[in-house]
Amino acid sequence: MEWIREPETYDEIFDDGGATRNHYERALSILGGLEPREIARRERLQNLSLLNQGITFAVYGDRKGTERVFPFDFVPRIVPAAEWAKLEAGLVQRVTALNQFLKDVYTDRACLKEGIVPWDLVLTRKEYKRELLGVVPPRDIYTHIVGTDLIRGADGEYLVLEDNCRCPSGVSYVLENRNLLKRSFPELFSAYAVRPVDSYPSQLAESLSHVARSTEGSSTVVLTPGMYNSAHFEHSFIAREMGVPLVEAADLVVDGAHVFMRTTAGLERVDCIYRRIDDDFLDPLVFRPDSALGVPGLIHAYRAGNVALCNAPGAGVADDKAIYAYLPDLVRFYLDEEPILGQVPTYVGARPEDFAYMVDHLDELVVKTTGDAGGYGMLMGPFSTKEEIATYREKMSTNPGGYIGQPMIQLSAHGTWLDQAFRPRRIDLRPFVLYGDRIRVLPGGLTRVALREGSLVVNSSQGGGSKDTWVLAEEGA
Repeated sequence: MEWIREPETYDEIFDDGGATRNHYERALSILGGLEPREIARRERLQNLSLLNQGITFAVYGDRKGTERVFPFDFVPRIVPAAEWAKLEAGLVQRVTALNQFLKDVYTDRACLKEGIVPWDLVLTRKEYKRELLGVVPPRDIYTHIVGTDLIRGADGEYLVLEDNCRCPSGVSYVLENRNLLKRSFPELFSAYAVRPVDSYPSQLAESLSHVARSTEGSSTVVLTPGMYNSAHFEHSFIAREMGVPLVEAADLVVDGAHVFMRTTAGLERVDCIYRRIDDDFLDPLVFRPDSALGVPGLIHAYRAGNVALCNAPGAGVADDKAIYAYLPDLVRFYLDEEPILGQVPTYVGARPEDFAYMVDHLDELVVKTTGDAGGYGMLMGPFSTKEEIATYREKMSTNPGGYIGQPMIQLSAHGTWLDQAFRPRRIDLRPFVLYGDRIRVLPGGLTRVALREGSLVVNSSQGGGSKDTWVLAEEGA
C-alpha cells in the first residue's frame, strides 16, 4: 500500500531523502502487509468499540447532535527513548517553574517586583483570582495535573505551544487509544517494547492523596459539571478508574468549613476534590453568584485548609497565553537554569510595540485570544481573507491585551490512514504531567491529528482526531 510523504515540513516517519526512520521500519512492514479489506474490518471494530464504550466528546452548538465518537487513527506515533528523555526533563523543569510562579504571584510577588513579568499583565488577567491572595494550597502544589501542548517545527525541534494548568482534558483518550490499538492491531506490539500508560489512574490517585488532609472517614471525589459537559466521558472514566465517587455540586455540602458528600448512609467527609469545573463556577458565594455548578462555601473550606482542590483555583493565570511569552525568563528567574524546551516566538498585545506589529502583519500571523481554548477565537492569518482580517483587526482594537500573535509554524506530519492510503497529516502532542510527592510525566500522551487535508488545527472540536503515542522502552526497541 502507498505511503505518501510530506515534503513541506518535518515528516515523523520519513527523513528528507524519503527513507523510513529506523524506529518506524517494523511498523510500516507490518501495516504494509495488511490488505485494505482487512484494515477496513478492523476499523469497523474500532468504531464499534468506541461507540459501545461511549468514548465520545461534545461540540457545543452543533445541530447534528451532542455526542460524537472521537476519530482514532491506528498508525501509532513512535517516540525513541532518548528523544523522550529530553522531553520529560523539559516538562519537569517547566512544571516546576509554573508552580513557583503561581505561589509567587499569590504571595510575595517577587517576579513582579523584579520586573520579570509586568504587574499590569498579571493583575489584568481574568484568571488571576485576587480572592485567593495569600492562600497557599497543601504542599505548595498548585498544578497537580498539567497538559502541555508540544509541536514540532520544520527543523524537527520540539516547541511548547501552550500549558494547560486548569482542567486539562484528553488523558482518557490516551488510555483508551492504547487499549483499542492492542485489541485491533496486536501484532504491532509484538515488534516493539512500548512503555505502558495504564498506571496513570493509580499515579493520579497517589498525587491527589499526597495533598489530601487525610482524616478518618475522609475521601477523594471527582467534581463534574454534569453529563452535558463536553468532557463528561473523561470525568466518569477517571473516577471509575481511580475507584472514587463522581459527584456534582448537589452531592456536596459545606458545614463548619468542612466539605461533605451526601450518601445514603449520611454525610461523608471529603478532603480532596479533583475538580473539572472552571474557577468562576466553583463557588457562587465567591465567584459567579449565578453558578448552579458550584458548591456554596467551598472556597471558605479551601481557605481554611480543610479541603484540597486540584488543580488549585487561580492556577489558570499560569497558562494564560500572554504569560506564556515570559516562561523562559521565569525558568531562569526561579530555577537559575536555561529552558530545556523552546517555545514559539510570541507577540503580546499588552505591549504597544508588539500590538502595532501584530496589527500590521495579521496576514502573516496566527493570532489568538489569551483566554480561549479549543481553536476558538483564533485567526489563521495566511489562510484568511482580507475581509476576515479587517473584521478581526477591528475586534482586536477594543482589547489589545486580550490577544497574542505568533508566526505560523508548520506542524510535523505523520502518516494517517485515509481514503485507502497512508496520507500525511499534521499533528501535535499533549503529554500529561502529575505533581504529587514528585513530578511524573506519563510516557506518551495524546497525539492529536488534523484529519482535514492542509489543516493545521488539530482540536477535536475543529475536526481533529487522535493517535496512540508510543514511547520506546529503550533505543532500538
